[in-house]
Amino acid sequence: MGATLVQQLIWAEYRAAVVLTIVLPLVLLVWATVRQEDAIGRLLNLYWKVSSLMVITVLLLAGAERWAFAVAVAAHVLILGSLWFWEDINDELADLPPWRALPLTTRIWRWSLTVFTVAGGVASGASLRCLGGFEASPVCPLWRHPPEGFSQLLANGLNFLFGAAWTPEGAKWAGWFGLIVYAGFFLSWFWVRWRRFGRVAGGF
Repeated sequence: MGATLVQQLIWAEYRAAVVLTIVLPLVLLVWATVRQEDAIGRLLNLYWKVSSLMVITVLLLAGAERWAFAVAVAAHVLILGSLWFWEDINDELADLPPWRALPLTTRIWRWSLTVFTVAGGVASGASLRCLGGFEASPVCPLWRHPPEGFSQLLANGLNFLFGAAWTPEGAKWAGWFGLIVYAGFFLSWFWVRWRRFGRVAGGF
């Protein structure tokens, strides 16, 4: 597969990710809050907590951190889990009338994101060879292009608002800091809440 085609596919994945992982869940969260659909709201709140790992992945890639490829695989697995893991939410969603707009849209988004996450996870798994460094394959540096664009937008925004400088090194360290905080919360949930409540989300 040529580098140009791979680059186009990577950009297509990121554009689809903006719609499926940011825009639609944000719209659904606002919609569920207005309509007071508790099960959908809890599902989306949990999704946002888990999917923040994707932002960390983008920051690490923007900072040319090779371990970002392993974090990307973990992010896809955890996002997939957040969509289907919770038994009580699954039961409550199954009881909602399927013809109503909000539950129907939520189901469509959930399955679409599931397919997208599985495909993205396969692509991320294939990129694990880049753990050896960005020079391990001509494809490896291509994964940095969209995150670099995001980092540049962030740099422009910070400079405009605060006159602050933002560099790839800063993105890298911000990513590592976010990853440490994320791991702390995840381990706390794993060792305390999961052992106590299992797959019941409750008010979490």
